[in-house]
Amino acid sequence: MSSKITTTPFWLQYLPSMLRTKVEHRPNLIKILTNIGWLFSERVLRMGIGLVVGVWLARYLGPEQFGLLNYALAFVSLFVAIATLGLQDIAVRDMVNNPSEAPEILGTSFLLRLFGGLTSLVLIFASINYFQTDDTLASTIIVIIGFTLIFQASEVVKCWFESQVMSKYIVWMQNGVFLIGAAIKVFLILTHAPLLAFVWVIFLEALAIAVGMFAVYLWKAGQLSAWRPKLARAKRLLRDSWPLILSAIAVTIYMRIDQIMLGQMMGSKAVGIYTAAVRISEVWYFIPVAIVASVFPAILDAKKKKNESLYKQRLQKLYDLMVLLTLAVALPMTFLSDWIVVLLFGHAYTDAGVILAIHIWATLFVFLGVASEKWFLAENRQILSFQRTLLGALVNIGLNIYMIPKFGIIGAAYATVISQAFAALFFDVMQKATRPMFVMKLRSLNILRFARHVQGDK
Repeated sequence: MSSKITTTPFWLQYLPSMLRTKVEHRPNLIKILTNIGWLFSERVLRMGIGLVVGVWLARYLGPEQFGLLNYALAFVSLFVAIATLGLQDIAVRDMVNNPSEAPEILGTSFLLRLFGGLTSLVLIFASINYFQTDDTLASTIIVIIGFTLIFQASEVVKCWFESQVMSKYIVWMQNGVFLIGAAIKVFLILTHAPLLAFVWVIFLEALAIAVGMFAVYLWKAGQLSAWRPKLARAKRLLRDSWPLILSAIAVTIYMRIDQIMLGQMMGSKAVGIYTAAVRISEVWYFIPVAIVASVFPAILDAKKKKNESLYKQRLQKLYDLMVLLTLAVALPMTFLSDWIVVLLFGHAYTDAGVILAIHIWATLFVFLGVASEKWFLAENRQILSFQRTLLGALVNIGLNIYMIPKFGIIGAAYATVISQAFAALFFDVMQKATRPMFVMKLRSLNILRFARHVQGDK
């Protein structure tokens, strides 16, 4: 009896009695909901404080320097896929399926990601010589931020905690580093520090998180000396992850190429205006990531048990939830975009209002894309995942080349929404294997179906 009381999460007592009775005797569901809660708490904290500090920083730097900083961040992000090698979900999947092999998976993944980080840094240096020869400040910022890609090798620790549905410990550490970093940025704003000071804070935050990852693992999981990298495991991981590497590169291109192309075609100020809208739009992207990271083990479990009906049912519910959450976010943002932008960023960013009203609808396809990505992983169809993101990247590049010169910043926003739709929805029609998923998504988009459910519940 006492053991049950000590393991019952505190939040159950705040649920309505009808809901509590449905949840309290389902330990797996409680574990998933608790994990989602921790992931949400991290992102809500970041969304709240990060938005306040980010807006303050944008006002302080102005569109020109704010645009330069975000241009550098977007430039470095093009190489993140090479640094991470697409190993995050693969490592989680393998540790869920074979928990006893975790030390081997962790050790091998760490060395692979360390090599990927070093490779990405070399590529950044080579790219700077080609693209940024005339802008010393931009090149300096890109190099400093580029070094943070090496620190990301430590994120293999996060894979282990996700496989155990124990994200709260990582959340505690990351929130602590984030709060300290936010406080330092506020201090720098108040003391009128130059742009490079904020860039060094980004570098130090990444370093602190890397150290914190290992500290948390040593505290809760075990010794790093137990990690056993194996060449055979590396070959298996890369065999499964190489389509995800290419897919992640394509994702980054169609998520960030708009800012890079705006910087090349229209200058840093245009990037600053556009980024102000994108920051508000993308702040919601934590929602599907947190939910999917927590329910993915349950979806994998249904697949592992060959319960096809339960497997499809859980996927459909996930898509339904993504659409409902999108509407709850996008509709208010569309009608309040001008007011929100001016309230947050000030009149210097007024032009970002119309960008936000357009760009926010990319959320629908981002949410569905994050949810459906797990289908590709569960089915071991990573090559299809790459193909759909490659399609999105190519569409986005083509549309930006055509629409930015013709429509300016607004053209970049439309290009993003259309390319996201191609990647997350229309691609499914092109492949026989993904057509059932296309049907599921259309079912989720059927508003009349939701209305009938609501009336049935009443």
